[in-house]
Amino acid sequence: MKKERRKFTSAFKAKVAIEAIKEDMTIQELAVKHQVHPSQITTWKKEFLENASLVFDSKRQEIKDDSKDKILYSKIGELQIEIDFLKKVLGK
Repeated sequence: MKKERRKFTSAFKAKVAIEAIKEDMTIQELAVKHQVHPSQITTWKKEFLENASLVFDSKRQEIKDDSKDKILYSKIGELQIEIDFLKKVLGK
């Protein structure tokens, strides 16, 4: 009978990685505490540190997207006014 793989949430992985970064406990102690293999904790810690800069990049990306949306909505408004004008002119 196959043993089904355990699946961990990203929140759990982040919590364990942060505990590993703090170094209040050894990796081995964390592994026992969370019932995870020590190499898995090391992998999560490494991955967490590599992707830490993305936290700050996403906020900048959202701001850029908002300004792009405003430009597009204003363009849609202009085109709608032109369409309404042309309908009136050509309707006569």
